[in-house]
Amino acid sequence: MRAHFGELSRALLAVVLVGGIFAWISPAFLTSANLTILVKHVAINAILGIGMTFVILSGGIDLSVGAIVGLAGMVAGGLIHHGLVFRGWGVVVYQHTWLVVAAALATGLAVGLVNGLLVSRLSVAPFIATLGTLYMARGAALLSSGGATFPDLGGRPELGNTGLPVLGAGTFASIPLPIWIMLGFALVAAVVAARTPFGRRVYAVGGNERAAELSGVRVRGIKTAVYAISGFCAAAVGLIIAAELGAAHPATGETFELNAIAAVVLGGTSLSGGRGSIGGTIVGALVIGELADGLVLAGVSEFWQFVIRGLVIVLAVVVDQLQPRRS
Repeated sequence: MRAHFGELSRALLAVVLVGGIFAWISPAFLTSANLTILVKHVAINAILGIGMTFVILSGGIDLSVGAIVGLAGMVAGGLIHHGLVFRGWGVVVYQHTWLVVAAALATGLAVGLVNGLLVSRLSVAPFIATLGTLYMARGAALLSSGGATFPDLGGRPELGNTGLPVLGAGTFASIPLPIWIMLGFALVAAVVAARTPFGRRVYAVGGNERAAELSGVRVRGIKTAVYAISGFCAAAVGLIIAAELGAAHPATGETFELNAIAAVVLGGTSLSGGRGSIGGTIVGALVIGELADGLVLAGVSEFWQFVIRGLVIVLAVVVDQLQPRRS
């Protein structure tokens, strides 16, 4: 517990320092309009990071989340535009919006399950397994439309498939819905990780897989489940982005996996597994969001932005590697 508190404290200190620097550089940084945009961007990285946290806590890694983001958006876009086609009977069925959402989420869950089965049942290294599904998911997204965009996801009232844009552009109590969705995911994930037997088993598998297995933990089932959670979170992000833009593009989500991993590491989760927290990941996503937003407001070249983000991530990993030595 003391280690978790120390890691979270460092992440919070980074939030204060980064925010303070950019507030000093650009007066526009702390305006309500900019903070709303910033938190919406944070919500995307945070939800991805939540799923990634479970994977990394178990000692794995998931490179496929960005591709799942794009694939889930394309599934939703395809169902809204073309419906479900039964070619043998010449019938096209258009689904209600909630079924479209469910289908997109189920797609992410299915890809996550494939990752989990490859890692747990076939003993494929997580890096290789999720790299392979990254390419397959991205290819499926491109094939679904021939590389084209599905525009205008507003749907048609007579088909009952309107309302999807509300997920990305709607508000509740004057707060954008993506932020509420992020808070919901964070609350559920924090309770699962810290207060349930499943969460304790995830930590146990990441801390010492052999010891966990000897203690009766079903290691294969835990590994499969964490990748399914990651895929589900990625699909939720794909829906939010498609809803916010009102369009779905197969290239959506490229490099998102890097931001998710960065948020997890900056939040104090150990890349070797067994140590970290959901709260830390949320704070790490806030650091990533502050950097991205602040560097733009400061007029820093896009090329230098990549360099600076990379340095921050490397620094976070160095701190992570030094932590066991201090312990």
